[in-house]
Formats: sequence, C-alpha cells, structure tokens
Amino acid sequence: MELQSLRLVNYRNYTDLTLNFSDGVNVFLGENAQGKTNLLESIYVLALARSHRTSSDKDLIRWQEKEATISGRVKKSISDTPLSLHFSNKGKKARVNHLEQSKLSQYIGQLNVILFAPEDLELVKGAPSVRRRFIDMEFGQMNPLYLYNTTQYRRILKERNAYLKRLQMKQTTDTIFLDVLTEQLVDIGSQVLLARQTFLERLEVAAQPIHAEISNKRETLTLRYQTSLDFEKETDLATIKLVFEQTLKKQQSREIMQGSTLVGPHRDDIQFIVNDNDVAVFGSQGQQRTTALAIKLAEIDLMQQETGEYPILLLDDVLSELDANRQTHLLLAIQDKVQTFITAPTLSDVARQLIHAPRVFHVKQGEIVLEEQVE
Repeated sequence: MELQSLRLVNYRNYTDLTLNFSDGVNVFLGENAQGKTNLLESIYVLALARSHRTSSDKDLIRWQEKEATISGRVKKSISDTPLSLHFSNKGKKARVNHLEQSKLSQYIGQLNVILFAPEDLELVKGAPSVRRRFIDMEFGQMNPLYLYNTTQYRRILKERNAYLKRLQMKQTTDTIFLDVLTEQLVDIGSQVLLARQTFLERLEVAAQPIHAEISNKRETLTLRYQTSLDFEKETDLATIKLVFEQTLKKQQSREIMQGSTLVGPHRDDIQFIVNDNDVAVFGSQGQQRTTALAIKLAEIDLMQQETGEYPILLLDDVLSELDANRQTHLLLAIQDKVQTFITAPTLSDVARQLIHAPRVFHVKQGEIVLEEQVE
C-alpha cells in the first residue's frame, strides 16, 4: 500500500498544500511548531476519519476558516483509489473514488496506517483506556465487522448507562427495558471480546521474535487480555455470552446504585509481561520502550496478513526517543518493506546511514520545500 499524493486545504496551519511522495521513506525535517506533526496527523485522519490528537473535528480546520479538506491517492496491488475527507460545521463527508460514503465504516480500511509517536509509550504504562483504544483503532482497520461491532457496543452502552442513571434517580422503576438493553450488550459485547482475544493472540505471535531480537534474546514478551468476566481464555462465543449475561444479572443492583455498567469490554485491559513480570509496573524505561517498539513493528506484519497489503508507517519525532540500538532495529525492519513517513528536527547519524534514498522535505511555518539531493 502506498500514499502517492496528499492535498491539504485549510487544514491546521496549511492553506493549500500538495505533495507527492516516495514509495520508500519520506522525511520531514524542521523545528517544533512548524507543521510536521500536523502533516502526519492529516495522513492519519485521511485513513481513520478522526485525529489521534483531538476529539473535535473543528480543531482540524484552519483558524478563521469554515471548512477543510484532506485528499490523497492510494495505490494498492490491484487498485489506485482517490480518497477525500471534507470537514465543516455540518460534519464530515468521506468519499472513496469520488463517491460519498453513507457510513464511515465503509470508508475506514481504504488506507491503513500505523502511528508510532513518543506518547505511544503510554501504550505500555498508561491507563487501560489507552490500550483499549489501541485495540479498537488497529484491529478496526483490519476487520470491518469488528469496527462495526465496537461502534454498536458503544451506542448500546451509552443507552444502557443512561437508563441505569434513570433507575438510580428513581425516574423509572421499569427494568424490562434494561433487560432488553442487557441482551443487546451481551450479544455485541461477547463478539467484541472474543475478537480482541484472537487479535492479541496473533499480535503476540508476531511480536515475540521481534522483542527477542531487540533484547538480544534476553527477554520473552507475553500479552494477556484482562477481562472483567470470569472465564477461561480458550472459550467459545456461547460460553462468553452466558458468563457475560450471568455476571450482569449479579451486578444489576450495584449498577442501578451507581448508574453505570460495571463489566464488559469497556472495562477490559491488556497486560504486557516480560520474563514473567508486568513491564508496566516492574519494567525499566528501556524495557517499556522495547515492548512498545516490538508491538508497533509486529502490527506491520499482522496487518499485511489480515489485509494482503502492508500499511503505511508514521513515525512522529520517535527516533530521538530511541537509542542507537532501537533506532537500528526499527529502521532495518522497515527498510524496503513499507512506505514510511518520519518527522524529526534533524536526522541522526544512525538514521542517515540506514535509510536508503529518502525523500527529504524541509518544513518551516507551514511551508514545505523538497530537498533535491540528500548528502
């Protein structure tokens, strides 16, 4: 998969920008607050129809403008497709091959990206919500059914929580509708939970050899899915549904008292184990960074297995956060394999030596100039 070109109109600090990219490594150099991260963010938004930096689409529109557009051309092994997203105060419109999509779930997956930024260290040591979002965003690109199910789950959960709040405030005493919402939550939530387990099992298989190589065979990485439901790991869908339903029934009085759904995929977590220790709790910063790097690199191969295409890799100021050893492993892993976009103030000696024929752009105050020749 390759993003051949990108156009931004009134996006963040860009008025009207058109860029053509190399199918290898594209590097954007510049000081902070010049627009490098905005550029990588726009590629992420083009892929997922949402930003990783803000929950408000209005933040993506240039100051004092009313609308913005991101468009690009994506080349795959058997297709060449234009994509575009238009943002305004009326919402956003997504188009594939110039045809407007009625649902974002039909749009997402046309362009697959993996983002690795310094804040991705939070994947290991951050809050459980960070890891749940990681699963949902990454697996959602690979599996349209999972993306649909997670969207439905959040909708039902919101409705169920609102009704629990009504019961808590004694605005109603009717639990029949609660039973209906519980049945719907169990049906969709069980599918989400089982899919997450399967995804993490495959991610573990892909990440273990990468982690072992980076740690010089001294460490073994294991991923554990921590669910709020009590059942064995190798469980079929019917069993998960039964346990989920029984658990919610036991919790019903507490849920009404608290006005909130207390168990389900929205409360689950991932645990990263290195040599039998929880790396978030007992791991060094180096082990945490190795784990995060191994997971991100494993995603590349897993996404290729699931979709038949390698994703695009976005590295936002991450090289400066890695020592020479981890930089080397990262750059050798992507060399001549995936189209990559890198932002950095400058390129380190390691990067200069390992990146083959990069296309280098210089970014300053929202203006981008292509470097004609790399020394």
